[in-house]
Amino acid sequence: MQQPPPPDPGPYDDHGVRAASPLGEGDRQRLLTGAHHDPHALLGAHPVRGGIRFRALRPYARAVTVVADGLRARLRAEGDGLFSGVLPLAALPDYQLLVAYDDAEVEVHDPYRFLPALGELDLHLIGEGRHEELWRALGAQPMTHHGVAGTRFTVWAPNARGVRVTGDFCYWDGTGFPMRSLGSSGVWELFVPGVGEGALYKFEITRPDGSRTLRADPMARRTECPPATASVVHASHHRWGDGDWMARRDGDRVHERPFSVYEVHLPSWRPGLTYRQLAEQLPAYVKDLGFTHVELMPVAEHPFGGSWGYQVTGFYAPTARLGPPDDFKYLVDALHQAGIGVLVDWVPAHFPRDAWALAEFDGRPLYEPSDPLRAAHPDWGTLEFDYGRTEVRNFLVANAVYWCEEFHIDGLRVDAVASMLYLDYSREPGQWTPNAHGGRENLDAVAFLQEMNATVYRRCPGVVTIAEESTAWDGVTRATHHVGASGFGGLGFGLKWNMGWMHDSLGYVAHEPVHRKYHHHEMTFSMVYAYSENYVLPISHDEVVHGKRALVSKMPGDWWQQRADHRAYLGFMWAHPGKQLLFMGQEFAQGAEWSERHGPDWWLLDPSYSAEPDHRGVRDLVRDLNRVYAATPSLWQRDTVPEGFAWVEGDGHEDNVFAFLRFDADGSPLLAVSNFSPVVRHAYRVGVPDTVPLWREVLNTDDARYGGSGVLNPEPLKAEPTAAHGRPASLLPVLPPLATIWLCPA
Repeated sequence: MQQPPPPDPGPYDDHGVRAASPLGEGDRQRLLTGAHHDPHALLGAHPVRGGIRFRALRPYARAVTVVADGLRARLRAEGDGLFSGVLPLAALPDYQLLVAYDDAEVEVHDPYRFLPALGELDLHLIGEGRHEELWRALGAQPMTHHGVAGTRFTVWAPNARGVRVTGDFCYWDGTGFPMRSLGSSGVWELFVPGVGEGALYKFEITRPDGSRTLRADPMARRTECPPATASVVHASHHRWGDGDWMARRDGDRVHERPFSVYEVHLPSWRPGLTYRQLAEQLPAYVKDLGFTHVELMPVAEHPFGGSWGYQVTGFYAPTARLGPPDDFKYLVDALHQAGIGVLVDWVPAHFPRDAWALAEFDGRPLYEPSDPLRAAHPDWGTLEFDYGRTEVRNFLVANAVYWCEEFHIDGLRVDAVASMLYLDYSREPGQWTPNAHGGRENLDAVAFLQEMNATVYRRCPGVVTIAEESTAWDGVTRATHHVGASGFGGLGFGLKWNMGWMHDSLGYVAHEPVHRKYHHHEMTFSMVYAYSENYVLPISHDEVVHGKRALVSKMPGDWWQQRADHRAYLGFMWAHPGKQLLFMGQEFAQGAEWSERHGPDWWLLDPSYSAEPDHRGVRDLVRDLNRVYAATPSLWQRDTVPEGFAWVEGDGHEDNVFAFLRFDADGSPLLAVSNFSPVVRHAYRVGVPDTVPLWREVLNTDDARYGGSGVLNPEPLKAEPTAAHGRPASLLPVLPPLATIWLCPA
């Protein structure tokens, strides 16, 4: 049966515009309420019978005129900010819209005349969860599209009925900027001409139930300064000057290099300083003390400063509290040019529930598991990530790559790994469901960590990943393709924090010396498992807050004994196998717990406070520890193999003495002896190899320069052919009270 001809659209008016067929009521309502999946099919310019139909959605406009070469045609008002008309044109023109308001008239490009600015390959990779440069595809990207400058906005929201972009460029009314759905990818896109760097924006999402929510961009590369929560359009203009550093780093084997870390909370290291101001002070301070790396507590944007950055809402944005992203790059650049590596704390274990951020982002659980019990992190009131969802895993893996590639970060210390690995972490029976094999391991989290580590190491040579993992999980630093006794491949980290060593050693030194002999094993037990993983010895911020007291204040006795124990402990720590990390303030024996509100007590270093070298002396010791450490390969070259260590005296519990040898690749030794008793031990026989005739003291934590009593071994010590500790030769050094000494071949 032949179809009837379409109705006569009516005559053209004086402007050469004919009325367009009205929108169906369903399309009209979905468009106006932000629930339409394809606004480009309704808005913009489209061929129709008799010409080209134009339709624009411009709320509050008095009139909209199509302007093209030799053409100026005023569209007809349809109500609710809609304007439309059919022009007798044979082809789509290159046009703009002249929009008249009560108090102004602006000429703009029509966002709805552009094809998608996101390619099919991007969508394919996003769908597979394999887009390793996800930040280039999603978020706000300033660009020139079809010769027009603007910003491409993209967001992943697969459950949304509709998405609109809104911001200061539209007075926070997103009605006129609905985005289009790009099919099964769950990605929504809109190129907005004329919007550029610095614009504030959010996404207005229509949930499946028809309600709306205003959300910050999960992929925002810059944010407003908290407590404001908008995302900011950003493009980097930093020009890196660290080419020499990056070239050297690419060939580094971190396990066989000096690795001494100064942990810093940037907002409180020197309160009030910006990234650029920190760049003028932090590199010089760290270089003077001889640390090889700084570790920055999380710099990703977070709403509550009291979380210290561990509850992240902006995973792709350095916190705006200290400046824009390029200023953070400036700080990293300055540290690199000073020869200092930069590690950052990275937090893929959980995220906060703020209603403007990731929680139920598009109206349903998206970044978190759908099971509320599984989603809720039991300790921190936050939500866990759904590591089994490919797009979520991609979001996190690409984020790890992003910090390393875009900000030249040299390492990621991954927070709270144990909470990710176990389904029953901090959960009681009945609050968790076993995995497919009936076990407690989170198989999705294991796969995610393996993928993240493998991707980072493949793409970013010289970068190291470090796990804060507090259990005995097998193979944290084993390669992902090596399967252990547990049946799992290794997690693929480069290093792991040695939480056991930290707990045991701090427990030992907290005892009065008279009781330490009963706890001697707490200092030696770490060597039972020292080579099961590649370890970092951490005295981190976690150990000097919440009533745990500062490091020096954990020590018993009077102030002199506390400082002496503090120095002896650092000497033991720097000589022990493994890399070392020290939190700011502990390098000068700050007595008070750290507070993020005021930071380290720098005034303690002022000579006007005290003429005695108590705090300044400890800082001088840390400088010398790092100096001797860096110059002595036996302390770092064989950190991860048993051949680099040997006990000399591991059972000196009656004397509170520990003695051990460290060896470099050529077998050259360093002898470390610690006396954790407050008495001098004269001519204390210590067994040594008979291959070294003379030994000299290269470090003594009791040196008067450090605030000690000055009991030294100033002359070289000659090895005697008297066997001791199972060795053919021995030395008779004097052991200072509450002190550690290091001896090397003279």
